[in-house]
Amino acid sequence: MELAKEIARRRTFAIISHPDAGKTTLTEKLLLFGGAIHTAGAVKSNKIRKSATSDFMEIEKQRGISVATSVMGFEYKGKRINILDTPGHKDFAEDTYRTLTAVDSVILVVDSMKGVEEQTERLMEVCRMRHTPVIIFINKLDREGRNPFELLDELEEKLDIQTCPMTWPISQGQTFKGVYNLFDKSLNLFEANTSQIGQKLTDIEGIDDPKLADWVGTANAAKLREDVELIEGVYEPYELEMYREGLQAPVFFGSAVNNFGVRELLDTFIDIAPCPHEREASERIVYASEAALSGFVFKIHANLDPNHCDRTAFFKICSGRFERNKFYQHTRLGKKVRFSNPTQFMAQEKNVIDEAWPGDVIGLYDNGSLKIGDTLTEGETLHFRGIPSFSPEIFKVLENRDPLKTKQLEKGIRQLTDEGVAQLFVQYGTRKIVGTVGELQFDVIQFRLEHEYGAQCSFTPLRFHKAFWITSDNQKQLDEFMRRRANVIAFDKEDHPVFFAETEWMLKIAKEDFPEIEFHSTSEFKTKNQD
Repeated sequence: MELAKEIARRRTFAIISHPDAGKTTLTEKLLLFGGAIHTAGAVKSNKIRKSATSDFMEIEKQRGISVATSVMGFEYKGKRINILDTPGHKDFAEDTYRTLTAVDSVILVVDSMKGVEEQTERLMEVCRMRHTPVIIFINKLDREGRNPFELLDELEEKLDIQTCPMTWPISQGQTFKGVYNLFDKSLNLFEANTSQIGQKLTDIEGIDDPKLADWVGTANAAKLREDVELIEGVYEPYELEMYREGLQAPVFFGSAVNNFGVRELLDTFIDIAPCPHEREASERIVYASEAALSGFVFKIHANLDPNHCDRTAFFKICSGRFERNKFYQHTRLGKKVRFSNPTQFMAQEKNVIDEAWPGDVIGLYDNGSLKIGDTLTEGETLHFRGIPSFSPEIFKVLENRDPLKTKQLEKGIRQLTDEGVAQLFVQYGTRKIVGTVGELQFDVIQFRLEHEYGAQCSFTPLRFHKAFWITSDNQKQLDEFMRRRANVIAFDKEDHPVFFAETEWMLKIAKEDFPEIEFHSTSEFKTKNQD
C-alpha cells in the first residue's frame, strides 16, 4: 500500500523550450509557488547576473544560459513534484533528449512574440515519439506579442498537436489586464511583481457578469466575450485521456517573470499530469507498481559540488523502492553495488536520503562504474529502451597547453565526456579527438577544464563528415580495413573502433569495398550486444 501511495503522489516532468522563451524563469517561479524558495530574481539572458536557482554551473552564470539539466524537488498540496530543467540551447539538445526519457510529462514554454521556434519543433518531435503528455505555457504576455488565436493555429500546425485553451489573455503588453479562466469562470487580474507571489482574484460570476467591465473596461470585456464564444465554437473541449496520450495540449497564458499565470498552471498540472507508470525494457514492460526496484542512469555530472571532485549519476527510479546501503545488481557489469549516500536535489543543494520511490530522480555518487543507460535492479537483467545515443557532427583535436597539468587534463576530459555532451576518441594511442553536435560544447568543455580541473587546452578543427562505429563478423576484413584506413580510424572510450568518413562519397566507397563491415551511425549496437 505504501508503494501505491507514494507513486500516486509523484509528478515528474521536464520544462522545455527554445532558448530565451523563459524556461528557467518559469522553473524558478514554480519553486516559488511550491514554497521551495521564498524570493526569485529575474533571469536576464546574456548578461552576468544573479543566477537563477537552477543554473548553478559557473559558465551558466556568466552566459545566462542553461547548459546542463538541473533536478529540483519540492512538496506542493500533498504531491511530490520533481522538475527537470533542461538546456534550451540546440548545441545541448542531446542532454535534453536524454532527460525526456526520465519524465512522465512535459511543460513546453513558448514566447508570445516569437511563437514556435526551431528547437521547439525538435523537442516536440521527441515528445510525440514517446506520446509524452504536454502542457503549453505561452509566456511574456506583459510584452507586446502576437494574436493568441494566431499562436494557437501555429502550435497546432507546427507541433502537430490539438490545443485546448485553459486560460485566455485580456489584451497584452502595456495594456495587459490579466487572464480569464475558461474552466472555473474566474478572472485573475495582472499585477507586475517579480519577486513575490501575488494574485488578485475578482468576485465575478462568469463571462456575462456585468462587473467584468468594471475590472477590465467595457471594450476589453466585449472583446473577451467575443473571444470566449469563438473558443467554444472552434476548439475541442478538454479531455483527460487525449492529454495523457499526448494528443491534446492544454494551453495557459501568463508572465513567468511576474509570477502571473503560474499558480493556475501548477494547480492544473498536479491534477491532470500522470504519475509514474509502465516503462519499456528490451526484455519486457516494467510497471511502476512492481515491488522490485529497477531504474536507469540518464545523466552523469562531474563536479556538481565545485569544492569536491565528485561524480554524480542521475538515476531515474522506474519501479519498487530504493533503499540506502542496499545491494543492487549492475546489469552491464554483472555485479552487486550499493550506495551509502544517495541524494535528492534542489539545484546544486543535495540532501542524503534513506529511500526513494518510482518517479524520483536521485543522485548516486559514482567512482566511474556507472555510464549513461546503465540499469540497476534487484537481480533481474533489464535494459531500458529509448535512451538516445550521441552522434557527433563536429570533430576537433584536443591540444594540451600546459604539459605540467597533463594528468588533470586526462581526468577532466574523461569525466566531462562521460556526461554525454561530447564523445572522446583516441587515435594512434595518444591523440585525443573530441566530437560534438555544436560549437558551444567546445567552449563549455574548455571553460570547465580550466575552472574545475586547472587544465588549459585548445582545439584544432578536423574536416570529417561523420563518425561511424564499425563491426563485422569477418574479422579479417575488419582488420584489413583498419590497416588501410589507419589515418581515419580511432577508438572510443570502450575501445570500439570508429571510422571517420571525410565525405559522404568516401563512406559510400568504403561500404562498396568492404561489404561485410557494418557502419553504425550511433553506438546503440553496444546495447544490442548486451541483450
